[in-house]
Amino acid sequence: MDPRFERLKPNASLATPLYRQLANQLELAIRSGEWSAGEALPSERSLAEALSISRITARNAIDQLAESGLIRRDRGSGTFIRPSVNQSLTRLVSFSEMLTRRGFTPRSEWLLRGLDTPTGEESLRLGLSANAQVARLKRLRLADEVVMAVEESCLPISMVPEPQNVETSLYQWLEAAGRPIVRALQHVTAINADQSLAQLAGVADRQALLKVTRIGYLADDTPAELTVTYCRTDYYDFTVELAR
Repeated sequence: MDPRFERLKPNASLATPLYRQLANQLELAIRSGEWSAGEALPSERSLAEALSISRITARNAIDQLAESGLIRRDRGSGTFIRPSVNQSLTRLVSFSEMLTRRGFTPRSEWLLRGLDTPTGEESLRLGLSANAQVARLKRLRLADEVVMAVEESCLPISMVPEPQNVETSLYQWLEAAGRPIVRALQHVTAINADQSLAQLAGVADRQALLKVTRIGYLADDTPAELTVTYCRTDYYDFTVELAR
C-alpha cells in the first residue's frame, strides 16, 4: 500500500463526517507536497479499499476537493492535482522566479509586445509627459502549461525601448539592462471577468478573479512600471505576514 494512505484514514469515533476528515487530510497532503501538481490522485475505488471506507465517502471527499479547486477531473483519464501558487505580499519577486522556486515550469504566451499610447490613468500613475508613448506587454502566465493569470504591463519607452526583445521575465530583462525595479506598491481587489477576459483566462464568464495592480519603482523612486494582473482564484492565493 502507498505509505501516504496511512495518514489519510478517517477516525470513525470523531463527530466530523468521514468524508470531511478524508478531504481535510487529502488537502493537507496536497498542500504539503506529498502529492505534487499534475500527479494523479488515487481513484475512489483505491481510496475506499485502502482506507476501508465506502466509495460514497471517497467520492464525497473528492467532490469537496474539486469544489475548492485543488484538483481537476479529466474525463476518461482520472483526477489530478491542480498547480497552485501562493505569493507573499511582503517580497518583490517576478512571476517566473516565484514559480521556479516552487518547482513549476513557467511560460509566457505573448498577446502583445509593442509601443502604444498610454491611457490617462497610466500617464498619471507613471508621471508621463503629454504625447509620451509607452511599451505595452500583454501575456498569459502559465505554470506547467496551465493558465494562471492574464498580465498587462505598461512602461515608459526609456525603460523598454524595444518591447519585442523581452522574451521571458520582465524583471530579469530590466536588471540585465541596468534598470532594475527595486520596490513596488500593490493593490489587490476582486472583479468579475467579462467575456473577453474570461476567455483568455480559461474561466466562465463573470467568474471572480483577483485583480492585482502593481506600480514598480527605480532606486531613485521614479515610477517605472505599471502592471495589472488578473489571477485565477482557483489557482492563486496571497499570504501576508503580520507582526505586533
